[in-house]
Amino acid sequence: MRKRQLGKTGIEVSELALGTWGLSGDAYGPVPEAEADRTIDRAVALGITLFDTADVYAQGGMERKLGKRLPAQRTMVVTKLGTNLDGYPEKNFTSQYLYTAFERAQDRLKRDCVDIVLLHNPSLASLDNDEAFTLMKRLKSEARIRAWGVSAGSYEVAEKAIDKGCEVLEMAYNCFLFRDVKKLAVKLRTEGVGLLARSVLGYGLLAGHWTAEREFYPPDHRADRWNQDELRRRVEQIDAMRAALGGPVPTLRSVALRYVLQNERVSAAVLGPRNVTQLDQLVRDAGRMPPYLYPPTMAKLEAALLAHGVTGE
Repeated sequence: MRKRQLGKTGIEVSELALGTWGLSGDAYGPVPEAEADRTIDRAVALGITLFDTADVYAQGGMERKLGKRLPAQRTMVVTKLGTNLDGYPEKNFTSQYLYTAFERAQDRLKRDCVDIVLLHNPSLASLDNDEAFTLMKRLKSEARIRAWGVSAGSYEVAEKAIDKGCEVLEMAYNCFLFRDVKKLAVKLRTEGVGLLARSVLGYGLLAGHWTAEREFYPPDHRADRWNQDELRRRVEQIDAMRAALGGPVPTLRSVALRYVLQNERVSAAVLGPRNVTQLDQLVRDAGRMPPYLYPPTMAKLEAALLAHGVTGE
């Protein structure tokens, strides 16, 4: 498993990270506990050192599971705070709430020092108040966290987070959703911000297995993500990715994953498998070393995406 630097934090991470939202059962429906355990254990065995979670995944259950199963000396955890599930779910980035949430997360993870803590999808307005950033900096000065940052849902939030001094960003980034990350490229480099890329397969869309008639049902979050017309348009645009197929890039899934890894600004691509088989497929599809997509292949892919109306938004 290749390693990359997490910006200027001094932390080295595996270029593939295991995300745990899918394993939690919150995203796509229930996952047998034994399968979630096997997937985490398999990730460790494959050399994955970075594990991404949040205090709300399975209402803290995924943090608890990682705290139980991960060898602390060989792995690192990213967790996210800022969603209060007591009563009606709401965002809360006050220092009082975040401090309590951090202590609970730290206890579940069983770590004296949590590697990376991110504010979980704050609004632009919530970043106007500095108390969350002040708390993160204090926790770092006390050696209770190694690095902090923001899981951002837009370019505007990410830009303001960098201006506030965040060290790590987590953002959606894939073949179909790349505009915001590209706009931030210079700032990420000059400020030395580590980038964790999530949604690298577009919640399964970029694997290329769906038809335009594909339907989703609750509790699968994709039931509310696209209407039928949007899904049909996206499925038709998948054909653009076929321009990059051939040679060492045999599947659409590998095109999507290698597109993300080809970006040197990306510190780690956060994978979302729900079982060991999916994890093994993704690790195999990632390839062993750069270039993940050769320049002519990358140029052909980008031209095809543009021709199919993919603007990166």
